This record gives sequence, C-alpha cells and structure tokens, in this order.
Amino acid sequence: MRTTITVREYARLTTEPVVASMDRAQVSASAFDWLCKLNASFSRKGASLLQVEGRQWLRLDNYVGVLETPCGTCLEILPKHTEREDCPVTTRALLRKMIQAALNLPTRNAGVAALELYDAPLSEWVIRRFLEELDYLVKRGIRFDYQRVEEERSSLRGQLNLVAQIRQPPGRQHFFQVRHDVFVPDRAENRLLKLAVERICKATQDATNWRLAHELRSLMLEVPVSRLPSEDFRQWRADRLMAHYQPVKPWCELVLGQHMPLAVAGDWQGVSLLFPMEKIFERYVAATLAKELAPGAKLITQKASEYLCTHCDSPFFRLEPDLYIQQGKKSWVLDTKWKRLDINDQKGRYGLSQGDFYQLFAYGHKYLPDGKGELILIYPKRSVFAEALSVFDFGGGLTLRVLPFDLEAGQLVDAVGTSLPMKRDGQYLEGCRHERTS
Repeated sequence: MRTTITVREYARLTTEPVVASMDRAQVSASAFDWLCKLNASFSRKGASLLQVEGRQWLRLDNYVGVLETPCGTCLEILPKHTEREDCPVTTRALLRKMIQAALNLPTRNAGVAALELYDAPLSEWVIRRFLEELDYLVKRGIRFDYQRVEEERSSLRGQLNLVAQIRQPPGRQHFFQVRHDVFVPDRAENRLLKLAVERICKATQDATNWRLAHELRSLMLEVPVSRLPSEDFRQWRADRLMAHYQPVKPWCELVLGQHMPLAVAGDWQGVSLLFPMEKIFERYVAATLAKELAPGAKLITQKASEYLCTHCDSPFFRLEPDLYIQQGKKSWVLDTKWKRLDINDQKGRYGLSQGDFYQLFAYGHKYLPDGKGELILIYPKRSVFAEALSVFDFGGGLTLRVLPFDLEAGQLVDAVGTSLPMKRDGQYLEGCRHERTS
C-alpha cells in the first residue's frame, strides 16, 4: 500500500504518533531506516539530506522534491519560504514553476491552462509532462534507423558474405551467409524513452498517467529497453532530423534521474526527484533576470575566471559568483541566498551572514573594474522582508545592495534603486531611477 506524506523543508520525521502538519509527520519504521541509509550515502559524497536527532527523529535539510521508499512511502518535500504553514496546493504550484524555469524545461502552449489546475505530487507532474511530450512525439512518428544484420539463411537476401560462405563446413553449403540492412526503431533515443515508460508504468499512481503510459508502451512494443542509460544519453542526437525529439529529452532525463547536478538519484529505482533548493532558487533568479536585461547586457552564470590569490605562480581558491552581468565596460556581481531575512531584526543583523559579506567583498575586488561598483545579494521575499535594505558601503567606491526576490511574481523587488541594466516598459530601470532623483 502506498502512503503519501507532504511536508516542507526542515520538517521533522518520527516513527512515533504525532499531529500531522507541514513541519512534522510520522513515517513507518522501514521508511525511517531507509532514509537513514540514504543520508549515509549522501554524506559519503559530501552532502547532507537530513540530520538524525536521537533515535526517533529525523530533520530534513534544504532538499525539495519527492522521495519514494521501497516500502511504498512517498515523501513529498515542498519549499519553506514563509514562516506560516502554506497551502500545499499553492506551494506545489510555485515549486513546479521554479523547477520549470530553472531547468529551462519546454512548455507546450496547449497544456498550460490545464497544468495550472493540475494538483498532484511533483513526481506525478513530471510523469504527466513527459507522457504528454512523448504522446505528441509518437503521433508525429518516431525515428527508425538502418541496422546491419549478418546471419545464416536458407535463401539469399541482401549481400552474400563471400568470406563466411567459403568457410562453410562440409554439409552446410546449402545455407547462405548473408548481410543486409533492416529498418528498425532500435535507436538510443527510443531505447531511453521506452525505459522511462516502463518505469512509469510501475510507479505512477495517477489513473490518467497509468492509462496513457500503457498506451504508449504498446505503441513502442518493438523498441528494446535501454541497458546503459548514460551511454545512450551521450548518443542522443540533436541534428535537424531529430529536432522533434528535443522537447521530450529533459523530461526523460528527470524520469530516469539523469538531469544532473540538480536531480539526485539513488540505488532504489522508484521515481525520486530531489533538488537542492538553493540551486533551484539561483537558476530561477537567473532565468528571470535574463529576460529582463536591457539590450546589450549579458548575464553569465557561475563565472569562474578569477582566483582569490596565487601561490608559487599557481592560482589558489577560484571565485565563482552565482550571477555576473556585463554591459559594455560596466559589470555587476550578484549572489543568491536561499535564506529568510527579517527586516525588523536589527540586533540579529537581519539574519545576514558575515561570511556572505566577506564572499561578496572578494568578488567585488576581483571581478569589478578597479574593485569599484555595485554588488547585489538576493534573498527570497517574505512579509518581514518586502523591500530592499539600506546600502552597505565597503568604502573605496564598492557598495552592496540586499534585495528581495518575489517568487510568485518572478521579479526582483526594488531593482529600480540599483544601477542594474534592466528594462521596464521598454526603458532602462537606470533611466527611471535618474528621472526620480532629478
């Protein structure tokens, strides 16, 4: 029997009976033990999925998504971007929106309205989108390819393999050693799609997804299942003849756990999708800002051209800001933090980290011209952090702005008060700012 439990980041899990909420839930003993083993595998890779609190409690970390345990427990983890306990429906829709923008997943126009009304765990949403893209692909026709076959036949077909025919042992001269081409759908792309469909048929709990998955499996009956998914993904072609396969590829990668580095796959072959929330937030902000930049401005993610210092003529400690914007000779460094600030907590320095300021200070001196310019720190918007903080001045012409980012609206709040080269109603925000001050 499958049990679905919906919680959010940093929720606590226990095997003891508790009042269920988005921050606390009860799981079975088998699911509890499996999560502990999964966390051990994460720890060996330098990551942390959860924290063990005693023998009866687990505290989740900042991963979001879906975890399916072998015992049938489906753990859905949603973002915690507010202090209050949000409605799972709206939070789930927000997470879908952020993942789709962060991973640049394709959207088919005909299904957008239905998608907004579709309320299901993240795994079922990914499955639904994959099946819709695959259904569209199958209706257009899957690609076949020629494969060379060498076989022994009682009748001549194709080309006679003279070397093999001459080597026929006595008593078998009446058989023909031939080689010929067959037109089959056995391609790397089709094998991966078939493997994804097979997994979905076993994992989905949605009636519509189950029915569509079995229909597509019957239509792809002649296609073998991929045995080496990683190798087949490397062979996935992206030429003009395979252009209609591109929309389904990212969804296939998500289903098969190959969409790295965001999706984290384990040994258990259930449909599990885990995403580090700070990476989702970073890419969501990047995707949003890229659309709002003024003409001539360019956004670079994870720029890594500068180092903190040199040692024995070798660079040491590479500096990699989340976002870097360049327009002509001007440049800006932006960093995103998935943390909750409180503008009323002045004694606690609003929840800001001194280490983050040191980090931005180093970015400014290495990436900005002459170490002068504007640095931007971006945090998620909350009711207690709805507007930008006052300017932080490092001296020497280097300043830092701390801005909120509205997750629902998908926009940077108070960007008009910065020098960022962004457009607004066809004009630069910088121009609007100068008009207000003049």
